[in-house]
Amino acid sequence: MTDSHITQGGTGNPVAPEGTRTAADVVTPELVARLTRGVGGSGTTVSHTPFTGDVLASALPESTPEDVATAYENARAAQRAWAATPVRRRAAVLLRFHDLLLRRQPEILDLIQLETGKTRLHAQEEVQGVTIVARHYGRKAPAYLRPKGHLGAVPTLTKVTELRHPRGVVGLIAPWNYPLQLSVGDAIPAFMAGNAVVMKPDTETALSALWARELMVEAGLPAGVWQIVIGDGPVVGPAVVEHADYVAFTGSTRTGREVAQAAAARLVGCSLELGGKNAMLVLRDADLARAVDGAVRGSFASAGQLCISMERLYVHESIADDFLERFVARTKAMRLGTALAYGAEMGSLVSERQLETVTRHVDEAVSKGATVLAGGRARPDIGPYFYEPTILDGVESPMAVCAEETFGPVVSVYRFRDEGEAVERANATSYGLNASVWTKDARRGRAIATRLRAGTVNLNESYAAAFGSVASPMGGMGDSGLGRRHGSEGILRFTEPQTVAQQRLMPLGPAFGMTDEKYADFMTRSLRALKALRLR
Repeated sequence: MTDSHITQGGTGNPVAPEGTRTAADVVTPELVARLTRGVGGSGTTVSHTPFTGDVLASALPESTPEDVATAYENARAAQRAWAATPVRRRAAVLLRFHDLLLRRQPEILDLIQLETGKTRLHAQEEVQGVTIVARHYGRKAPAYLRPKGHLGAVPTLTKVTELRHPRGVVGLIAPWNYPLQLSVGDAIPAFMAGNAVVMKPDTETALSALWARELMVEAGLPAGVWQIVIGDGPVVGPAVVEHADYVAFTGSTRTGREVAQAAAARLVGCSLELGGKNAMLVLRDADLARAVDGAVRGSFASAGQLCISMERLYVHESIADDFLERFVARTKAMRLGTALAYGAEMGSLVSERQLETVTRHVDEAVSKGATVLAGGRARPDIGPYFYEPTILDGVESPMAVCAEETFGPVVSVYRFRDEGEAVERANATSYGLNASVWTKDARRGRAIATRLRAGTVNLNESYAAAFGSVASPMGGMGDSGLGRRHGSEGILRFTEPQTVAQQRLMPLGPAFGMTDEKYADFMTRSLRALKALRLR
């Protein structure tokens, strides 16, 4: 079994310098009161910071199912006017939000760090991601949503227009691990499509979503268009789904199945981004320095609490020893810390529950024969939920860490002999969210990418290249979800398509004295001609 505790100054990962500012300096009662103004709640609840385990925000409004119903009523009343607002005026709101977010990012970086326990650089990745999404839909949404003409049943005689109408009110359930990116990042295309949003963030990370809402209202979004409800997931979550015209959910596969069933029972659509057990393939010709750097980022960003992070690392046997020597050294040298400043390379797990899962996976693997190459222990000397970045070797299928999503700073290393074997092993999971391939041969890398069962595949990058390319769809296959965020699919999911077909000059039926037989003959000849003309 691995040690569950070490003392300050031991042989584990070094500790980055502590900061001078504390949670009390950032999250004041005045801030909480300002951000929660207008949030319906019949009771109160609290949130905590993972850095210390202490209460972060007290007196957060706690919503009931009745409060959720009221939020939907308010959202529907505001949505009608918002849907009637010209698309380019809606886009202007997003572009102003983009600028405000970049200007005021120190405020949200503090909140993200305090709510999630992640480092400042990893918090800043969320700012990058949201501004990219805001810019993309602010510029591109008018084209995605504009009426589109299509070839009609009879060319020139049938004029067809495809229209896109907003769904109405979108129910958005956001997770705790990326409280800015996965809340406002998904709300942006819903707003651009003319919808209102009722959002349930995780209670422990509600301040980030509330701050983003305040900034969006400052940018020009009508306040009623974005409603936030706070409360326990099993209580508030079903109420959000119950009233929604469309549901967007990010979270665990188990809960995602429940959301999908509830949405299906009401015949409303849903999109789900769920879990992953993502694989990174390092081919024999990979640039080892770049691959090691990518493995560190891909495995330990946000302490591994990222749906698209790497948990399985497949390395060609000819380079495995050299790769692992470098990877282990880099991992052991990572600085852990709690400062509200740049400098630390990895932060905390978010809760005792996450720490228990990580500890269980590592300890069970070691008890069954796996070897800890780096990490493998908690760091209560830094904070209650800190766990060192961990590399495991000798992991086999009976071990939970082999197939279950750990969602922590743990990666298992496997050696392979040929690329076909690596692809087969990478695909041997019910998940299919993200993958990574490292090679100097771009053509070979792309060929392997097409064989991987994953919604996104990064070549010579771990996750950021695909996730940051927001003009392209992002989502999972299999147990990793339904639907896509980003690109045209990311905004059109929040719309109802309508086809308007206008028939001109003559009907689609016998006319001008034609008998049924002559009309059938005329249409037969016309259909043959249309094929010969290669019309689609």
